[in-house]
Amino acid sequence: MRAVISGAGIAGLALANRLHHHDWDVHVVDRAPGPRAQGYMIDFFGPGFEAATAMGLQPRLRELASPVQEFSYIDGRGRKTVSVDYSLFAKAVDGQIVSIMRPELERLLRESVDGAVDLRYGTTVDRVTDDVVELSDGTVLDADLVVGADGVHSGIRSLVFGPERDDLRYLGMQTAAFVFTDPEVFEQVHGSFVLTETLNRQIGFYGLDGGRVAIFTVFRTDDPALPEDPRATLRRTFAGMGELAERALAQCPPSDEIYYDQVAQIDTPRWTDGRVALVGDAAHAVSLIAGQGASLGVAGAYLLAERLQAASSVPEGLADYEQRWRPVVAGVQRAARDRVTEWFVPTRMTTLMLRRWGFQVMKLPGLDRILVGSLFPKGRSVAELGA
Repeated sequence: MRAVISGAGIAGLALANRLHHHDWDVHVVDRAPGPRAQGYMIDFFGPGFEAATAMGLQPRLRELASPVQEFSYIDGRGRKTVSVDYSLFAKAVDGQIVSIMRPELERLLRESVDGAVDLRYGTTVDRVTDDVVELSDGTVLDADLVVGADGVHSGIRSLVFGPERDDLRYLGMQTAAFVFTDPEVFEQVHGSFVLTETLNRQIGFYGLDGGRVAIFTVFRTDDPALPEDPRATLRRTFAGMGELAERALAQCPPSDEIYYDQVAQIDTPRWTDGRVALVGDAAHAVSLIAGQGASLGVAGAYLLAERLQAASSVPEGLADYEQRWRPVVAGVQRAARDRVTEWFVPTRMTTLMLRRWGFQVMKLPGLDRILVGSLFPKGRSVAELGA
């Protein structure tokens, strides 16, 4: 059996790993010229962590993770307004969580298929017919399975399922991430996940190594159009937010070295069509604010491979995957829209103060596991879903 996967990101590489495990001939293409260096820190837990463990990747996952001891908010003067021991979060998920840069998670999955699959960068799927898949480099492949794992702006989704405008739900925010080197900022944030406590906009800081600092930003805007000059937009939007922010903005790299995109969800009525399927953000982006996109990408890819293995035909396996997985991600999407958005980037001072109070209450014995558990919901395991 042969699979062509468009997208060498987290979901695509996880699927390639599992299909290869089941003796598929796997070809992965990606439009980027090489592995992407841009990205932000994520908390990786839940079904994706479970799937990575089942794939034998947990030791390497922990090796590449960035240690975090504290979660805190700071005001415009750099003073802590909230400080929570990160171990509370780990306890809520029985230690099955790591903080890891998104490019590092992608690197781990890429290592896991090195030499086992045909991986081509700078290449796209240009045409899908009933018989073959045509690639931009002129290659024509017979394929039993074609998968779009190419993110929110999926080319496969547009080719097979319809235009992006029909499926993308803009959530009124834009986000960016970059890494810079500043030993002084590093000393202030090393070992911590530091967020600004502000309305309508937010910056998060993480210390990596060698004096490097990773940041992500998110801000509210009604205009979904992406700016021509992301660096200028960031410097303008986040000015006046204190010394840490100013030092980060002063060292913001050129626009082409910044990860920048809309905060959006994908809600498409179909994930499968014959031998074609969507996985990860291409099928069901839950958005930055939901905080589970990478986990759901890995878990969904794992489940897809297992249902194909159990099915008597590819279309049967794809339909089974969608039936089992769609309710899970739909619930995460709804929660992000209905409850998390205002909590994540408050528009009102009352919400900001309630959030501050909620984090303080987490320190009380008996309430910590309940309240922290609401931030890190376990949901259904991949085993329960049939993987």
